[in-house]
Parts: sequence; C-alpha cells; structure tokens
Amino acid sequence: MSKAKRLNEMMLMVNRKKRFTVGELAQEFGVSKRTVLRDLQELSEMGVPLYSETGPHGGYQVLNERILPPIAFSEDEAVSIFFAIHALRHYISLPFDAQYESIKKKFYLNLAGDIRETIDSMKDRVDFFSAHQQKDNIPFLRLLLKAAVRQEVVAISYESGGAATERKIQPIGIYANQGKWYCPAYCFLRNDYRMFRCDRISFAERDDKAEPLDLADVDLKNRFSVLAPRRDMLELRVELSEKGAERYGSVKWPYIELHRREDGSGVLKGHISRHDFGFFSEYFISYGREAVIERPAELIEKTKDTLLDMLNQYEKNTTPG
Repeated sequence: MSKAKRLNEMMLMVNRKKRFTVGELAQEFGVSKRTVLRDLQELSEMGVPLYSETGPHGGYQVLNERILPPIAFSEDEAVSIFFAIHALRHYISLPFDAQYESIKKKFYLNLAGDIRETIDSMKDRVDFFSAHQQKDNIPFLRLLLKAAVRQEVVAISYESGGAATERKIQPIGIYANQGKWYCPAYCFLRNDYRMFRCDRISFAERDDKAEPLDLADVDLKNRFSVLAPRRDMLELRVELSEKGAERYGSVKWPYIELHRREDGSGVLKGHISRHDFGFFSEYFISYGREAVIERPAELIEKTKDTLLDMLNQYEKNTTPG
C-alpha cells in the first residue's frame, strides 16, 4: 500500500473510531509503530485534530471536529460547487454553524489559479435570483434541523395572530420558500401537524422530558400527505392564465396545488387559513390580470379592500394641474 493511500485510509479510520492506540493502527496497516507515529504527525499537520493521552490506558483520540479526506474535483465540478454556495448569499440565516461566505472563501482559495480565473470571469455573468430573506437573523434553524434528524421534541414560543403561545413541537424538517424559512412539525398542543414560520419563533430549546413520536417515515417529500387541512381553513380556488401558471412554477405552499391545463393555464386548489388572508391578497395582486381569485369570498373581499387602499393612496397624492 502506498503512503498516500495509507494516510487516506488512516484518516477515515481515526475519524470513525475516535479513540485508538498506535499498536492498533500498526496492526491494522501492517507497518511499524514508528511509521504510524510519523503518519499521525503528518495527519496532525494536515489538520486532523488529534489528542494524545499518556499512561497505561492512554492512546490517541480525535476531538469533536472531524476533517474530511481530500477529494478530487474536475474543473466543471469545482465551478458548479462554487456557484451552488454562491447562491446561498440571499439568506442571512442558514442551519449551519459556518456562514456561507467563510465556506466559499476556503473553497475558492484552494482552487488552482486558472479555475479561479474562470470563476472570476463568470461571477458577473451568471446568477441565481430568488426572494431575499427577511433582515432579521433566525437563530434556531440548526436546532430545528437537528431535532428533525434525531426525532426530538422542541419547546418553542410562537407568535401568531398578534399573540405568543408556548408549544412543544417535533419538527419534520425545515425549508426555504420565497425568502422565508418554514418548519412543518407535529404540534403537541393541537395534537396535529402544523406549519410554522421560523421567523415567528422567538424562543426554542430541546425538551428532553417529552416523549417523541415515531416520525422516521415522515419527511419533506411526503409532508403534505400528513399535513391535513385544519377545520378552520377555507377552500381556495384561483384561476391562473398561462403566464400566471408559469410564474407560479415550482412554488409550493402548504395545502395548495397547481393543476395545469393543456393550454398552459391552470387553477390553484387547496385550503388557506384566515390568518394568511393579508399575505395571499397581496401575493395574488402582484400577478395583476394573470390571477383571478374565485373563492373564498372572504379573500376576495380582503383583496378588494387592499386594492381600494392602494387606489386611495394614489388619489391622496394626486395634485391638480
């Protein structure tokens, strides 16, 4: 086995075992203990966080941080990864400890000079436009994501309808849509699945005393099959022109589905809460003549009131002559 291959496999092994002795590595790789010590020194210089302990039960252990082995990328792969990271700049909050700028900088600086030149020449010629996230930072994204992966219960304070309620939820996952983060979860207060806006969560912590449900088979892909409309929700139907259906595209709101016709037009069918009337009235107004709300009647009236307020704004600002 070549030295490079041995170091690579040794890196994988120590990351996996976390605690080991020189003798164990020597036996595993069929080399002397002196060779193992030299290899460990090289791994340490490469950034593997090793810690040695002396005594009869001593040895080596890897600290909490892990380092990944080197991975070779083609030029096209490297450019694709850079721009995938670059697209995250629209979001202030991400469910990871490191900010995307730090990751992008490390990745960029370790690329070969000619690949960096390729990226530099492309940065102002390709972009990924999306709705910008709200300005406030959301500190609980990582906690919600971990709880979803580990099937843990989280105690939260949630602001809705102008009031805050204390709840216990078990997240299914988190996702970003139209510049905002959402968390579908099981709500133990309502004994049902609910959708939570992450920017409305003012406090969150793991609840070790609560008994979690078995949601191993529920994820973001099939969440709509378990997120049944609530009794207080109203039926929604919106007619979309071809341009309207095209604009709606891949947007997915809970409980709402787009049904396309052969001519390219479509109809939105689903259910919405009264609390969301303000949002959806302004949302569909932005479609202009490409969207016509057919029901519920309350949303139509809310939209008329919004349009009337807009008209009054222009009438107040109109000066004679």
